[in-house]
Amino acid sequence: MSIQPQPYYSFEDYLATERACSDAKHEYVAGEVFAMAGASYNHNLISTNLASELRQQLKPRPCTVLANDMRLRVEVADACAYPDVVVLCERPMFHDRRRDVLTDATLVAEVLSPSTEGYDRGGKFALYRDLPSLRQYVLIAQDRPAVDLFTRQADGRWLLEAYTDPAVPIRFESIGCTLTLGEVYDKVEFEA
Repeated sequence: MSIQPQPYYSFEDYLATERACSDAKHEYVAGEVFAMAGASYNHNLISTNLASELRQQLKPRPCTVLANDMRLRVEVADACAYPDVVVLCERPMFHDRRRDVLTDATLVAEVLSPSTEGYDRGGKFALYRDLPSLRQYVLIAQDRPAVDLFTRQADGRWLLEAYTDPAVPIRFESIGCTLTLGEVYDKVEFEA
């Protein structure tokens, strides 16, 4: 049995190829490139619900909400991802003049898929933690009403708050917003 060496890509090579690719998205981690699978109906609905609700609350404030197709570069980790939802409350910082790769975020949200949940909770969260501007990381289940909210504390530790009770408000302190599970899961139908 022979083990094939994995090709190594520089971030600039990855980015040039990704910008030229119109039919697929790929994430980049330390020289490796990973194809992203298409998202389910519930995944898209949850992402849209979250982005829409946050945008409504943030409309009068200087924060911006972006969904699905904005790349987020984590330079220290030599990584680039496509978060499901990104919120910025500072002036956006970009990798270059093309303005299609952010280098900062205040809040990042990922909708969990069966194939990516472990990575979103572990490796991807470790990458995002290297963003100095990141204050909250949100993980949203798509098979049941459950939201995990991680908040960076003043000493650098991350505090987890798990939400499954529809009556308990979810407070996104980093951006001054509050949502309910009902708003996040509006029109989502869970399979039995």
